[in-house]
Order: sequence, then structure tokens, then C-alpha cells
Amino acid sequence: MPVIAFGDSSQLSIGDPVVAIGSPLGLASTVTSGIVSALNRPVTTGSVGAEAYIDAIQTDAAINPGNSGGALLDSQGRIVGVNSAIATLTSGGQSGSIGLGFSIPINEAKRIANEIIDTGASSRPVLGVFFDSTYTNGAKILKLSPGEAADKAGIPVGGVIDSIDGMRITDQVSAIVRIRSYAPGAKVSIVILMPDGSKKTFVVTLGSAPSQ
Repeated sequence: MPVIAFGDSSQLSIGDPVVAIGSPLGLASTVTSGIVSALNRPVTTGSVGAEAYIDAIQTDAAINPGNSGGALLDSQGRIVGVNSAIATLTSGGQSGSIGLGFSIPINEAKRIANEIIDTGASSRPVLGVFFDSTYTNGAKILKLSPGEAADKAGIPVGGVIDSIDGMRITDQVSAIVRIRSYAPGAKVSIVILMPDGSKKTFVVTLGSAPSQ
């Protein structure tokens, strides 16, 4: 049986052509085309208390209900993402594509799939911080989990995450999404705006917890 080839989602660039495959509204084997509109787009899905955080590939290829789980392919027919969510304008209870679709990068999906195949379960990376939800100018650390990655690295309470591996962090969601894009055990460089106003770089080895 023919199998699809894997691409490398880390090599995508904005403007690259992509194709989305799925069964929108029950219409099997539907193919739509577009481009990569953005990379590392922080996206939150799910209900309150059961949120999922995606470091997403954004595409304008039409994605509709029924596309979730379908492939996002590059110009060579290699899978580079798993279609997951859309932004919609709702009218009369109906929703559909407005050119804002989001896919899980295949590198992340492949890591999780391989872990489930090997161990029967998946895990997620853990920084071990709680954010101050009242702070609106970034991701301010309210509390540390004792013995977890941030605590071990010496990151202080009251610090604000400025960047993670060079990617600017603008709020709590972007911090969570960026951390979730790594594998447990990965080493990441985190720049913290310290309580005294200075900036300091911490190298952190992410912890691990069972996926919820």
C-alpha cells in the first residue's frame, strides 16, 4: 500500500504553497489549496478548563468542519501538518472557512505519535510556572512549581518571559504554546525581564508530565 512521505515542518516558510485534504461537511477526499500564511501562530482550542494549545501553521487553504485530522501537504506532496482548527464568523449557527485555518506541525505530531506507539501514552513538556492572569503586558511569573524546570534553573517569581529561543513572547498563551512545541527534556534558552528591570538568560531543561 502506498504511504505518504513526511516533510519537515521546521523548513516551511511564509508564502510556501500547501494543499489541505479532508472530508469537509462529509464530502470525502476534498482537496483545497493555499499558502502558508504564518508560522508559530499561538492558537487555543477546546472548552474552558480543557484547552489545547497549538504552535500552529496558519494557512488560507479552505478548511471546514470535517477537515480535522486531514493532511496539510507541501508542493512535493509531503505531509507537513495535521489540520486542526479554523477561525470563523458565525451566522445563524453555521460556520465555515474565512481563510484562517490552523494545522499542527508534522514534526510535533510525529513525535507524539511515535511516543504513543512506543509507550502507549504521550507526554508534554513542563516549564513549571504559574502566570499572573491580571498582568496584561506579557507572561509574568506568579508562582513556581517546586523542583520543576524553572525552579531548578533559578528563574525568579515576578520575572516576565521576554523570549524563548529567540522568539518574542507577548502574553501567557504565546509562552504556553511555545513551550508545548518542544519535546520533554529539551534544553531551551529563556530571556527573563527580571524584577529589577534587567534582562537575564536562563538555559532550562524542560520537565515532563502526562498529556491530558
